[in-house]
Amino acid sequence: MTTEEIQAEWLLQYEAIVQRMNDGVGVGLANPADIAGLTGLQQMQAMLDGKLPYPHIAHTLDFSLVEVGEGRAVFQGQPQLKHYNPLGSVHGGWYATLLDSALGCAVHTTLPVGRGYTTAELGVNIVRAASHKSGPLRAIGTVLHAGRQLATAEARIVGADGKLYAHATTTCLVFEAPAR
Repeated sequence: MTTEEIQAEWLLQYEAIVQRMNDGVGVGLANPADIAGLTGLQQMQAMLDGKLPYPHIAHTLDFSLVEVGEGRAVFQGQPQLKHYNPLGSVHGGWYATLLDSALGCAVHTTLPVGRGYTTAELGVNIVRAASHKSGPLRAIGTVLHAGRQLATAEARIVGADGKLYAHATTTCLVFEAPAR
């Protein structure tokens, strides 16, 4: 496939998923009763299916979850001018948030019922400048280790041409979710 064909495929997939999520529950916060008894992967899949709300940050930074699997989460975003810093380039926080989302949700897919997590450490390396002309970019997060107390993961932001824009690692603290 050419880069243009991959970009077109990515954009179609993104639009279909965002439409499905908006036609479903839409943006918001999940009610604890709605996620009770669901594994992390089931929660992520329910979000993609529009059965659970997706977070507000997706609107703020123009990205969305597009794929999940056991130990894997893929987000897609496209930097906009509103994501630029005073120097005229995409703010590092945009890359970091996209990567942190892929990393955290990849870890989330490994959680059994009743477990939660929080980011304990995040390391980000930006290796290529993105712009509003870059087209869609994907952050692909993969779990390296999912233990009872700690999980580690890595993620990469890539373009449709396969070029690497940024990469990151995380360590997440895994814990018993508080009773609500």
